[in-house]
Amino acid sequence: MKIFVAQQNYIIGDLKGNTAKIIEAIGMAKEQGADLAVFSEMSICGYSPMDYLFVDEFITQTEKAVEEIATHTEGIAVIVGAPRRNSATSGKRLFNSAFFLYNKETHAIVDKTCLPTYDVFDDDRYFEPAGSWNTISFKGKKIALTICEDIWNLGDHPLYKVCPMEKLMGQQPDLIINISASPFNYRRTDERRKIVSSNVLKYKLPMVYCNAVGAQTELIFDGASLIYDKDGRQSHKMAQFKEDYLTVTLTEDGTFAAPDEALASAAVPKTPEDDQYDPDVNTAQLKEAILTGICDYFRKTGLQKAILGNSGGLDSAVTLALACEALGSENVFSVLMPSQFSSDHSVTDGKQLAENLKSPYYIIPIKPVYDSFLQVLDPIFSKLPFGVAEENIQARTRGNILMGIANKLGYTLLNTSNKSELSVGYGTLYGDMAGGLSVLGDCYKTQVYSLARLINSEKEIIPENIINKPPSAELRPDQFDEQSLPPYSLLDPILYLLIEKSKSAKEIIAMGYDAETVKKAEGMLHRVEFKRHQFCPILRVSPKAFGSGRRVPVVSRMI
Repeated sequence: MKIFVAQQNYIIGDLKGNTAKIIEAIGMAKEQGADLAVFSEMSICGYSPMDYLFVDEFITQTEKAVEEIATHTEGIAVIVGAPRRNSATSGKRLFNSAFFLYNKETHAIVDKTCLPTYDVFDDDRYFEPAGSWNTISFKGKKIALTICEDIWNLGDHPLYKVCPMEKLMGQQPDLIINISASPFNYRRTDERRKIVSSNVLKYKLPMVYCNAVGAQTELIFDGASLIYDKDGRQSHKMAQFKEDYLTVTLTEDGTFAAPDEALASAAVPKTPEDDQYDPDVNTAQLKEAILTGICDYFRKTGLQKAILGNSGGLDSAVTLALACEALGSENVFSVLMPSQFSSDHSVTDGKQLAENLKSPYYIIPIKPVYDSFLQVLDPIFSKLPFGVAEENIQARTRGNILMGIANKLGYTLLNTSNKSELSVGYGTLYGDMAGGLSVLGDCYKTQVYSLARLINSEKEIIPENIINKPPSAELRPDQFDEQSLPPYSLLDPILYLLIEKSKSAKEIIAMGYDAETVKKAEGMLHRVEFKRHQFCPILRVSPKAFGSGRRVPVVSRMI
């Protein structure tokens, strides 16, 4: 059997555009003599449409799209993903389904069984789980067709009572096909490969795994679709972070013709243990994910140009470098806004960075605006010492300037805050926390250093002084981050355990971390939830990002 795998980048809700892409790919599959073309989960509408799924007309239009695609399946079978109405009088109104189309008809339909409700996933909000399980007979083979999470349950998953593959094995399938929308995080690539190989080894069946690619607001899908033979050997792998197409031939003995021999001999990279934080894990993939996120956010929303504050510090430097690579240097405008507290090197470093990138920049000193604020507030502030309020006015002045330029010129403001700062509230609402998209909000400070070193790996783009100087907000004389925060090398591993691993302070202290530092970090994390609830979308690259995957009340009293 000749199988064409289409790893495509869809736009949520663009039913006409997505359908056209799928039909074009079916034409490619026919040209290559494929018997079967496979597309990813929810390929017709994009994953995940979220509450669009409650709109009846949206479902009607997806049904029409399925019917249109079916008209192009003469002589070839096609697997596409879409929501499907539940005709039963009980249960959720929809299924998350895979449609097996052949010779202009719907040959079979498979519904998703395991509906994840953890982290960013909310399938159970919308869908009814499958109630029956059947293989699909095609070209003398029995296909076990599964959808994403269905293969993550190997019969021992604590969230699910039913393992679809166990239900299907009684029908003696010859091949597993899994269509997925599995989002990227810097640990997920290795996890996903282990899950696919574990299924293959357990059931002694070859597998074609087709994953989505491209960014959908904060979620980034990396593709990297996989082909494994029945003996657990990786036969083929598709591109990561870009669209790709592959035709493979399944032989009678459960292997695939012309396997990529380099995959079989390639060493599997070792990921640190779950509780071990390492800022250098998969930095190259991290960078590619962020570039994909920036690029697709602008392309899919119709935006063209970005603006950001260039402080001469590390976070803005890395954000500017990544934005220039994603959008083109000419489309990224940075503004240097020195105050009386800014060091001379902040301006010279920021200018040098913009010139290295050949990106336009402008310098707007904020002292006149800042002074006017203090003059207006003098009746209230005059008898009180200089403090956080005055520092925040500087940050909000900069935020207003950036938003004003963005509004006037039609640019989108990129936020430059990192995850360490967001975790402990080291940022000003409506000031340096302003923005339409957070580029580094899911990267701890130590990971930002790793990204900076990668960006500079071939030539100096970010001036070395930006990387080497102590971090500072420069909102008061001689201010440095470590006056308010533990060193990032100590703070970030603790934050990782608190956030990604949901550990308590007590558990972390028992692991050997300094008790005072842990308690301080935990206290700051819980106190500033209200800030994060007002923050812009964050490109998700970790196993647990701030946003829809971490739901914490603003008002609480943690033990």
